[in-house]
Amino acid sequence: MTFETLPLIWLLVIFALAGAVVVGASIKATHLADVIADRTRLGEALAGGLILGGATSLAGVVVSVDAAWGGDASFAFSNAVGGIAAQTLFLALGDLLHKRANLEHAAAEPANLFQAVMLIILLSLPICAVAGPNLAYLGVHPASLALFLAYLAGTKLASDVSESPMWTAVETSDTRKDEPEDDSDPQKSVMRPALIFAGLVALMGAGGWVISQVGGSFISRFGLSSSLVGSLITAVVTSLPELVTTLVAVRRGALQLAVGGIIGGNTFDTLFLVASDVAYRDGSIYHAIESNDLYWLGTGLLMTAILLAGLILRQRQGPGKIGIESVLMIGIYLTALTFEVMG
Repeated sequence: MTFETLPLIWLLVIFALAGAVVVGASIKATHLADVIADRTRLGEALAGGLILGGATSLAGVVVSVDAAWGGDASFAFSNAVGGIAAQTLFLALGDLLHKRANLEHAAAEPANLFQAVMLIILLSLPICAVAGPNLAYLGVHPASLALFLAYLAGTKLASDVSESPMWTAVETSDTRKDEPEDDSDPQKSVMRPALIFAGLVALMGAGGWVISQVGGSFISRFGLSSSLVGSLITAVVTSLPELVTTLVAVRRGALQLAVGGIIGGNTFDTLFLVASDVAYRDGSIYHAIESNDLYWLGTGLLMTAILLAGLILRQRQGPGKIGIESVLMIGIYLTALTFEVMG
């Protein structure tokens, strides 16, 4: 029996269980990422971007690659860019949870600023590919190669910024410093937490495959658009680890890890497009998408620019209040959500 022939109730149960596995694994992964960051001296912002961001994005990349391999370019593309928009929204929710001050004010970190700039650059490349000529060499658009190389270069530069920043943020009473925790002795071995972390990553990837199969069944069974399923169903479900890790990190006071995990996860998510373009065998994936997919790409780009502005502005709010950037990000996402449902 395949996913296509399963009764609806079982399809929903499997979908919920796969989502629960992905979320559950991410909760444990959050703590381990912080431990690994402290023991390796990577720092919370960089660990959030490289370790936690990449791991919690694995389920999403499995969904996009599986959809692209099956020939559904819109599903693959919208899952990637819809996830970026949803994950950026999660920072606004984290801002609501952090009562002491605006999250973007308290999590002052040069590496996060640079990664936000890097993300804007990475999101601009697919727009250029969509607007440019329909090129494909061995089925892959040159923009995918440029995107991959830009990600590698940006990651190296982000590491340089983290290790040797050329400027520092003004410290206030609400600024949270990135300091190793008492139980994260750098002299302890990183091998055991790293192995457990790898096992959790495998669980997330398996959950992502199941979510992809069920999402494809929703499209064929109910006649839903690929853009709708990709941007609002699979993208949100596979992004739930980022929501959990963000809220858990904020509650634990690891604010740089929370912000860095979202921004770093989003930069990693742009590689979904590279992997999807390679997996899509009918030419350039950028010229096989729908207008709604491009709209979600623009939404993610706009929300990232506003987030960057908030990180630079560092608006300081009283208890229980959130920054203007969080209000704007919530409004932009809800607007995109309304257009997608109406469209």
